[in-house]
Amino acid sequence: MYACGLRISEAATLHVGAIDRPRMVLRIIGKGNKERLVPLPQPVLDELETVWREHRNRQWLFPNHDGTKPITCSVLSRCFTAAVKEVGLPRRPTPHTLRHSYATRLLENGVDTRVVQVLLGHANIATTALYTHLTEPTRASLRALLDKIMTGL
Repeated sequence: MYACGLRISEAATLHVGAIDRPRMVLRIIGKGNKERLVPLPQPVLDELETVWREHRNRQWLFPNHDGTKPITCSVLSRCFTAAVKEVGLPRRPTPHTLRHSYATRLLENGVDTRVVQVLLGHANIATTALYTHLTEPTRASLRALLDKIMTGL
């Protein structure tokens, strides 16, 4: 979810065919049945292949116990909560925190807000713009701008 900025429902229902290996992208069907392509980092592709080799389900990347449907969001959420408890994080992040973190890291590393909007599948740029207030480079550039404007007043 973190490596591609996925919603929990998008991760749970990933089809094996969603992986476009030659282009190194993941085809996501998001809200409103809208399709988007997100970059698929090589280490993530390698891990997904390892997971798939364990179950070899032809349809779902993360199948349920019977292999007839995708894993449910509630099962995925419980797994996430268990992992958070196991590592003893002081705060209790949610699966959606991974998506927020993905967007924030992209913005902190200079990725244009419009590109982040497309990667997250946001219909409105204002939704993506909410992440800009979280980034340290944004705060630093604002401080520098204010220092420059206010010098000599």
